[in-house]
Amino acid sequence: MMKMVPILITTCIPSTIIAQTTTLFIKQGTTPDRRMGPHFEIPPACLIAFVNIFMLISVVIYDRFFVPAIRHYTKNPRGISLLQRLGIGLVLHVFIMLTACFVERRRLSVARENNLLGQLDQIPLTIFILLPQFAMIGIADTFVDVARLEFFYDQAPAAMKSLGTSYFTTTQSIGNFLNSFLLSTVADLTHKHGHKSWILDNLNASHLDYYYAFLALLSAINFFCFAAAAKLYVYNVDETQINMNLDINPTSPQDNTRISQSTTQPDN
Repeated sequence: MMKMVPILITTCIPSTIIAQTTTLFIKQGTTPDRRMGPHFEIPPACLIAFVNIFMLISVVIYDRFFVPAIRHYTKNPRGISLLQRLGIGLVLHVFIMLTACFVERRRLSVARENNLLGQLDQIPLTIFILLPQFAMIGIADTFVDVARLEFFYDQAPAAMKSLGTSYFTTTQSIGNFLNSFLLSTVADLTHKHGHKSWILDNLNASHLDYYYAFLALLSAINFFCFAAAAKLYVYNVDETQINMNLDINPTSPQDNTRISQSTTQPDN
């Protein structure tokens, strides 16, 4: 359990990135045009549904198409290792925050061009301009959340599987606390020396794009830390993994006989 702690630490930042979907991303959704037809407005929180939709779609594509295709080359029953899958998700998180940064820059540019700098001013942009960052979060969850839960459960000793699962929830809780800490700290630090804070109640007068760029940089640094920890990690081989290997590479009857004889031979 102790050797998984470095992986636990480096998977807290991904939870911070995911926390944006229920905080700042929703706050952004209150500023664009949310109308669909003359009598209906999309609630900003409904955009979270696209995270689940794209996650479900990408999970099916990953399991049904990617794993069988890549398994032929890697000889790994899972297609790629759990840490490789997690690493791909961490790279996606960097691109998610860069995408959010560019979208926010576009939103602020339109706000300034139309002199819509009030807190309640509505920007003449459709709310679906935020859809790419929500969709990419859903795709990244296919790699990060699934691999993270499976890794901690799979690598925990047989008698400590529940503790392995708690590692997963621990990274989520730390990530949410870290999100609040970073948000308040950045807001306070950027407000010093007479400068305007990056994060204000009025998003039309804020610089949320700078904060997203900071999170992208933080995610990139975290990825390199994760890569170093993953390179040093030695997997535990469990019975499930052995059975999966036997399913892919079935042994001959003679081999099975030798295996059974060797396992039943009494100790001297």
